Amino acid sequence: MSVQPSASTRPGRPAVVDRANWLRARRTLLSREKAHTREGDALAAARRRQPMTAVDPATVLVGAGGRVTLLDLFEGRDQLVTYQHMWHAGHPVEGQCVGCTASVWSLQDAVYLHHRGVSFAVVCDGPWDEVAPYVAFMGYRVPWYSLQEADDEAVHGGLSDDRGLLSCYLRVGEDVYLTHETTHRGVEAVMAQLQVLDLTVYGRQEAWEDSPDGWPQHPTGTWWTDRGRPVPQWTRPGAAPFDPDAPRGHHH
Repeated sequence: MSVQPSASTRPGRPAVVDRANWLRARRTLLSREKAHTREGDALAAARRRQPMTAVDPATVLVGAGGRVTLLDLFEGRDQLVTYQHMWHAGHPVEGQCVGCTASVWSLQDAVYLHHRGVSFAVVCDGPWDEVAPYVAFMGYRVPWYSLQEADDEAVHGGLSDDRGLLSCYLRVGEDVYLTHETTHRGVEAVMAQLQVLDLTVYGRQEAWEDSPDGWPQHPTGTWWTDRGRPVPQWTRPGAAPFDPDAPRGHHH
């Protein structure tokens, strides 16, 4: 038995239609989705044709094993992607950037990148003696490095203005080149759970989204926070109660 269209839709829910009408609407949207996918493919093709710029392969970073070079971050592979995590020096763990936490948390294992010859690392401007306890508390499995000793502007990120930053590098022998970088919403490329939210009926539930009247919407950026701190921190062993008076980092 088919479900008939509802004369009046309950607030906060889509209209109810029968299967035939649902399929008709789905196919209409699917044609737009396919066009969007093809445009994304065209943009990716254009990225592959961008020029690149040389960076200093001897740029010094500090990680769990001490001082290393940018070339070391490739781990013998030909490509490297880094995520530059905002850092608020002297702040407690809940005071670090909630947006960057959401970005990095979504890429906990880079095994599929490795399979295509791409290494992945997180970098930040914080001193390593502050960064190391944070990485250990969060349980991150991807390598982290401090940029405090780095002196190449391209490594610090020319597009970044207190935002997260994704940078892509190519190694040619002992030489390193920057091929692409993106910030602001460009870093959503690593946020798989956000892409899934976009498929759901309520989306990200943020105030900026174009949603029908009655849909749940919250202030922008709050999907990655819970009681003022990054969501995944609450699942970490030994997570302390949130201190509303403690200094906190900025949202993306």
